[in-house]
Amino acid sequence: MSARTKARKRAIDLLFESDLRGTDAVSTAADRLADPDRPVQPYALTLVEGVATHRQRIDELVTTYAEGWTLTRMPGVDRAIIRTAIYELLWVDEVPDAVVIDEAVELAKTLSTDDSPKFVNGLLGRLVKVKPDLVV
Repeated sequence: MSARTKARKRAIDLLFESDLRGTDAVSTAADRLADPDRPVQPYALTLVEGVATHRQRIDELVTTYAEGWTLTRMPGVDRAIIRTAIYELLWVDEVPDAVVIDEAVELAKTLSTDDSPKFVNGLLGRLVKVKPDLVV
């Protein structure tokens, strides 16, 4: 598993935890940084902070492009995977779109339901198609 893959998974863990607890994701990450037994990679922190900064816009995009699903109806881990991937797609230029989607689908296969990889792939695929027209 690559360093970035591990960081993505850690970011998703932190986002899922904060979503489940109803806490701020950046505060959750900061709490984990203080625990030497549970390291937080710098890229994981970048992802958590980026999702937190752009959360409103990310959630608007999910609401617009998720066919048949609302944010509250989605499994929490899917929300975390999708939010992280959308942040990378729209605000992280050094990671190719295909890599972001592939990583998100693989994480959905590992962490979520049998239907999640197809859902994640479809949603992110729709966003990539309209990416040049999105205002971020």
